[in-house]
Amino acid sequence: MAGRFASRPARTSVRAGAAAAPGRVRTYVPDGPLDLGLVLGPLRRGPGDPTFRALPDGSVWRASLTPVGPGTLRVAMDDGAVRGEAWGPGAEWLLERLPELLGGADDPSAFVPRHRLVALARHRRPGLRLTRTGLVLESLIPSILEQKVTTDEAYRAWRLLVRKYGEPAPGPAGSGERPMWVMPAPRTWALIPSWEWHRAGVDYKRAATILRAVKVAARMEEAAGMEPAEAQARLEVVPGVGPWTSAEVVQRSHGAADAVTVGDLHLPGIVGFALAGDRYADDAVMLDLLRPYAGQRHRAARLILLSGRIPQRRAPRMSRGDIGKL
Repeated sequence: MAGRFASRPARTSVRAGAAAAPGRVRTYVPDGPLDLGLVLGPLRRGPGDPTFRALPDGSVWRASLTPVGPGTLRVAMDDGAVRGEAWGPGAEWLLERLPELLGGADDPSAFVPRHRLVALARHRRPGLRLTRTGLVLESLIPSILEQKVTTDEAYRAWRLLVRKYGEPAPGPAGSGERPMWVMPAPRTWALIPSWEWHRAGVDYKRAATILRAVKVAARMEEAAGMEPAEAQARLEVVPGVGPWTSAEVVQRSHGAADAVTVGDLHLPGIVGFALAGDRYADDAVMLDLLRPYAGQRHRAARLILLSGRIPQRRAPRMSRGDIGKL
């Protein structure tokens, strides 16, 4: 694993062919196969996420609120290396953590497949690494929005609230026909009027949970320096944040290989069907099936999802507001 900083001029834009002011640049050489889409995909909250963009040229853009201010990061593969370019007050912070963001702290070799399906999925997806953002609130808030609603509802709420109360992303991503946005700061979340939560389709319970979380934002971000289990315990101190939400957060903020999601409507049935032909498996059955992957259960679940062996839906789709996650 290697990396270097440079401040050479660069011409980069969210829109192909348009010139842009140069950002700070770092080149990172991964120590194995790397698939940017697989690694960074979990950070995207729907196709219209204003903080995330994947372009046809293979580059991925992220707009983040770092501890030192907003920043925009563009990453792209370049002849076996990754070129990261960043703008804004948070540019240096983002570039310093580029290797961890791309799974540099992850160890895929620690994973031992116990099922043929899982082994085949890993063989077909050698570039899967677990991202580690080092940021908690940027995963906690959208995860709270996803509690007990359909993903479409949650993505819509995130999109509307970030665009209305966030700020334009630094650099070229913050302008043009489809500008990107940095999520609001904790104080801004705290000042959103009740009727704006309602307009975004966010019920009182989820809004109240977010408000409680942002009131202790510093304590939440401190969790990024803890071990995943300890971090989950810290997050779950906030009323309304349960095991489902805390696992979804540390999977992204910590790259937690063992933080399996419990309390999900679909995952137990997917894991049960893939490993035992049981489409009606519950959390207890899922955890039993994943027991051979202790320490790597989240990675195993991701590989199962990537295997494509998912049970066909036989019942009507869930009505709006019926999906239970805490």
